Amino acid sequence: MTNMAIAANDLHKSYGDKVVLDGIDLHVPPGTVFSLLGPNGAGKTTAVKILSTLVSPGPGSGEIRVGGHDLTADPQAVRAAIGVTGQFSAVDGLITGEENMLLMADLHHLPRHRGRRVAAELLERFDLVEAAKKPASTYSGGMKRRLDIAMTLVGNPQIIFLDEPTTGLDPRSRHTMWQIIRDLVTGGVTVFLTTQYLEEADELADRIAVLDNGKIAAQGTAEELKRLVPGGHVRLRFTDPAAYRTASTTLRGTARDDEALALQIPSGGTQRELRSLLDRLDSAGIEADELTVHTPDLDDVFFALTGETTLPHQPKETVR
Repeated sequence: MTNMAIAANDLHKSYGDKVVLDGIDLHVPPGTVFSLLGPNGAGKTTAVKILSTLVSPGPGSGEIRVGGHDLTADPQAVRAAIGVTGQFSAVDGLITGEENMLLMADLHHLPRHRGRRVAAELLERFDLVEAAKKPASTYSGGMKRRLDIAMTLVGNPQIIFLDEPTTGLDPRSRHTMWQIIRDLVTGGVTVFLTTQYLEEADELADRIAVLDNGKIAAQGTAEELKRLVPGGHVRLRFTDPAAYRTASTTLRGTARDDEALALQIPSGGTQRELRSLLDRLDSAGIEADELTVHTPDLDDVFFALTGETTLPHQPKETVR
């Protein structure tokens, strides 16, 4: 536990009669991306607020250490070790990007010359030099998010909490943000990421926890979580109706799509299973026009573990 960037045991939180976190354990190694997934209202933001000292843990919670510091006994040391980028931008639109950075440097009590140097370096790193003298209200959604994270880095945090950092961004801006996160981790920063984009967790996270009804439903790497869910299959598609009929008769236990002339065969997608299937097709003299392998993805994991019937986030619009 002492080697973890974040270690929380038996974390509880309730608001009145509503239990938000019901005894969850979170352990995040340093220099990694940890992603917390879950439906709306599952408690993701509450977990971030507790771990970043914004709200106190509930009675009965076990030991919580962030950046090596006891969260309850030494919250000030925890605050010095972390940075937080919330769901809603902390950027002040009435002042320029550079002024936002310098304000953050003042809040961190950096000497004036050092604050200007750090601000200039971060503005360049996040490709904001040309916009630095313009009011932040004129920035695009992606630029505001980059400025938001640049402001978070002024204090040189060891650990950064990113609470849904790409919600509302267009795909290009989202991919830019992903690269920023990868670069942070390469530099040794630990990232605690909550997101409603399952693809985002799959792309970035070293480990993922799925939070549902205040409890951790499952935890592991993306590949480990995918193996928890059945539903892998091989799809064979034919252009010749006769070959399709022969294959459907020969291969028992398949799901048929007569309109598309396609068969769906349950499979884990392993090399051994594929070789066995191809051998059966060769022995029967059957040749499919198309063979594709489908394995469960994080969408399947999310649906199976949370009982949800829709994806956690379906953006109605993007901010360019």
